[in-house]
Amino acid sequence: MKRLNYFSLLFFILISQLAGLIGAVATTPAIRNWYVYLNKPFFTPPNWIFAPVWTLLFLLMGISASLVYQKGLFRKEVKKALYFFIIQLTLNILWSYLFFGYKLLFVAFIEIVVLWFFIFLTLKSFYKVEKISGLLMIPYLLWVSFASFLNLAVFLLN
Repeated sequence: MKRLNYFSLLFFILISQLAGLIGAVATTPAIRNWYVYLNKPFFTPPNWIFAPVWTLLFLLMGISASLVYQKGLFRKEVKKALYFFIIQLTLNILWSYLFFGYKLLFVAFIEIVVLWFFIFLTLKSFYKVEKISGLLMIPYLLWVSFASFLNLAVFLLN
């Protein structure tokens, strides 16, 4: 059994959490000043739940990416999986700015559908490289599935 590379683990966790922090720059002020006044569907979770859920999801993403990376960057499937990871992480940040920063609810919905697709591709490629990495991405895919419906509902109600 290969030893866990703690440097890459820390690196990928920090990169993932940094993505969350960058998205929070757009999200946090809008929660208090704009989002609170929107019409929202009955299934909208309380605002306090989002930060801990996203923190956990970004942690799982970082662990997952690190395990894939440790399989060897020289491998074509590892490079492909990490490429999808970077794309979905970038799309995750972009969604926060489209929805909360620019308040483009429909554009954000289209973008989150694209994000979902890239999360799925990341999960699938991670699973091929390291099964546990793919499994660690499932909660993220499920949460973004829920967030997609929530985004659409908020758009339709406003």
